Amino acid sequence: MNVEQKHKIDGPVLALDTSTAAMAAAVVRGSEVLGEVQSLAERNHSVHVVNHVKELLEQCGLKQEELAGIAAGSGPGSYTGMRIAASVAKTMAWVLNKPLVGVSSLEALAYGAWHRGIEASKAEPEGSHWVLPIMDARRGQVYTGCYAMEADGGWSCLAQDGVRLMHNWVDGVSAKLDERERDKPSCIWLVGDLSLHMEEAERLRELATKAGIQAVLFPFVQEGRWLGLLGRQRLEAGLAVNPHTFVPNYTQLTEAEVKLKAKQAGEQTT
Repeated sequence: MNVEQKHKIDGPVLALDTSTAAMAAAVVRGSEVLGEVQSLAERNHSVHVVNHVKELLEQCGLKQEELAGIAAGSGPGSYTGMRIAASVAKTMAWVLNKPLVGVSSLEALAYGAWHRGIEASKAEPEGSHWVLPIMDARRGQVYTGCYAMEADGGWSCLAQDGVRLMHNWVDGVSAKLDERERDKPSCIWLVGDLSLHMEEAERLRELATKAGIQAVLFPFVQEGRWLGLLGRQRLEAGLAVNPHTFVPNYTQLTEAEVKLKAKQAGEQTT
């Protein structure tokens, strides 16, 4: 995420995401992870999330008042799940009078998976990498988007989050690769919960290979630290939101709606 730094955040930032089956929370200070918790119990998020946050702060030796800001996973994802993290984060931000930012749960998933994948491969990344995070949205659909990590460390969004048929999404990514000649990515990552979409995942890998591009299939479960690091960047960029009006990304945008929003955004900036 390329943002202009406006506010230096020296204190700890609490990050919380419950958009998936994994409740992910962390406390970060700068680039340091002070503490982290992950709980794979989607149906019990509402029961345990407050206690998990309290225990996490205690493990870090922090009081709530010492937080410099709060980052909440804004989805898309489980409708009920998103509301849990949003409600807790909004309440804490309001009661403690702390700045609040929302971070795309898909972006955090992509950002974390790429870093973990590079770490596991022990390879020096070259060129541009496209990272496609997916969460199952049922009936052959996925919540997904496209993010890019450049060779200089720049992080950006290439395709907005939305709901897409997995088959059509693979076709669309393949078509984009065919359109590009000089600026193709050197690697494509498909990350997240791949278990229900392995057939299409393998098809994407085959199509990328035919185009001369390395493809990596990397199963990954949300980790709070990446949400926290992205959240700190947004806080430093002055992108805090009003806790009273903050709402998660409930809207399940179709592929056509995603394209329309992108087109409208482009028209507004020209």
